[in-house]
Amino acid sequence: MGKFSGFGITLKQVFKKPVTTRYPKEKRPKPERFHGRHVLNRYEDGMEKCIGCELCAGVCPARCIYVRGADNPPDAPVSPGERYGFVYEINYLRCIHCDLCVEACPTEAITETKLFEFSFAHRADAIYTKNELLVDDEGHAKRQPWELWLGGEDDETSAWMRATSPSGAAAYEGRIVWSSELGVGYRQPEQGQRRKKAD
Repeated sequence: MGKFSGFGITLKQVFKKPVTTRYPKEKRPKPERFHGRHVLNRYEDGMEKCIGCELCAGVCPARCIYVRGADNPPDAPVSPGERYGFVYEINYLRCIHCDLCVEACPTEAITETKLFEFSFAHRADAIYTKNELLVDDEGHAKRQPWELWLGGEDDETSAWMRATSPSGAAAYEGRIVWSSELGVGYRQPEQGQRRKKAD
């Protein structure tokens, strides 16, 4: 009798609606602060936001970011500051997508997309260079052959926000304090802070 009861369970499952999705053609929506593949952003005039300060590399717990800054050439500056990121590499074999590099960046140069589906046939492909990380003229991440882009993964490359308002000041609640990005627009205002009433 035990054999037939087992078949009964199987037959019941055949007529139930499947709970799975048709992955990878259909994807579940990602949370707003989902951490995926990084991008290096630019200003609207095309200049790079990275100033080569190496704060992202210093704060990275996995030591997967390598940055070398260089002085801006006076005749053809790369970034608005005195320096720019001459070399910028991220090793995705080590990256844990903690987002600390995004938090540490003073110029909002590095943010993350929602893309996490990429695999490498060669170890060298896992080390993204500055040319591969830099956004294109429309503010979108450059697609690599080993990445699965189905659309929407980089619509909001800055869909992250700090855990607290800037410098912990509650006066920034409800205000848009982040600058716009090339092809992306403004981030949502700060949330969750409350100003204390004066005595």
